Amino acid sequence: MKSPLVLLSLISAVLLSSPVNAAKLQSWNFNPVKNQLSITTDSDVKPQAFLINNPTRIVIDLPQTTFKSDTIRKNFGSAVKEIRIGKVDNNTARIVVELAPGYTASPDKLVIKGESPSNWILNLAAIERSDNQALTDGEEKVAIPVTNNFTFAGVVPLNKEISQLDTEIKRLMSRYSSLAPGMFFLDMETGEYLDINGEKIFPAASTIKFPILIALFQEIDAGRVSLNETVVMRRDLMTGGSGNMQYRKPGTKFSLLETATRMMTISDNTATNMVIDRLGGKNKLNQRFRSWGLQNTVIRNLLGDFKGTNTTSPKDLVRVAALIANNKLLSSNSHDKVMDIMVRCKNRSLLPAGLGKGAVIAHKTGTLGRVLGDAGIIETPSGKRYLAGIMVARPFGDARARSFINQVSRLVYGYIEQPVSARQF
Repeated sequence: MKSPLVLLSLISAVLLSSPVNAAKLQSWNFNPVKNQLSITTDSDVKPQAFLINNPTRIVIDLPQTTFKSDTIRKNFGSAVKEIRIGKVDNNTARIVVELAPGYTASPDKLVIKGESPSNWILNLAAIERSDNQALTDGEEKVAIPVTNNFTFAGVVPLNKEISQLDTEIKRLMSRYSSLAPGMFFLDMETGEYLDINGEKIFPAASTIKFPILIALFQEIDAGRVSLNETVVMRRDLMTGGSGNMQYRKPGTKFSLLETATRMMTISDNTATNMVIDRLGGKNKLNQRFRSWGLQNTVIRNLLGDFKGTNTTSPKDLVRVAALIANNKLLSSNSHDKVMDIMVRCKNRSLLPAGLGKGAVIAHKTGTLGRVLGDAGIIETPSGKRYLAGIMVARPFGDARARSFINQVSRLVYGYIEQPVSARQF
């Protein structure tokens, strides 16, 4: 039998080699059109960044962040030659942006901005051509500032996490130990927020129809699509699952407005496939989602995606809600039409079940055997607005996920609707 001293040494070694409450580098995306790098972790991090010469590269370290992979390299050409993702050690993930020969960046024009404590954006617009080669033989290392004046989705200044709700909901989670939830709620008036696994990636189920609807109305605003046009239900777009269009004959014609409305109100899967097809397919939609800053929202297959290959996260869904609530994606006319469609969602068993009388919710639900979700924009009877996104992974068909979402919704609604002066800070 090992002595207590030996056991203590072994325990200490394990603790030292394993980061406590470490974040995980969940996703990253480089937009070469905007010259913008977005980084997402599954919990809070505090990045450190440097500009190094010979060759010119921007190094971003994420302390207390794990990366469960070998080094990833991706070539881009043009100003950015390569981006490498790897790790310094078991406690630190590293992202290296290497510039192409003949390009440089001024450190006083670079900054990493936090959208939230788990989402960071590096704008590389400061990259410029340079005919001058580095004059030093060694590596000069210059710190790049990191700002933490968080502005969610670039439109809503974040205030502070709602500690009271965090405590209450984590206590609730302990009673539903078979469930694995993620959620993000944001008070539009105060900037207070609740973030519990908000960046966790889930099968999107029918919540994917929310960003699809917004992409459709962007095309309408651009004049490339009309709600009055006719779309034809082809056999290759017909599918089972939710909705009743599947029971009509192939070749049946619908207006695009009716198709989009069925996609949202009764979650018609065939209607969704028709809208995806009209918008040019999944790849074009995925590009658009990335341009909005959605890191975890991807369409991989048409509906019904019963294996759950299409993905999103609660925070991504709230990002969409924040952008449309602040008129950043749609015209005022399209915004009003979207809200009119989304308030008519027939499934009232999730977030709506926790709201008080007189509250209005424009939302979209998602249901698969192993996941349940809901996301949208809520206005209380007193005129307060907040954004909600919640996803719950569950044992197949487990009805407790619905009860859990109801109770979370009730807790958040009760907190938001009370006077700000009565809230516990």
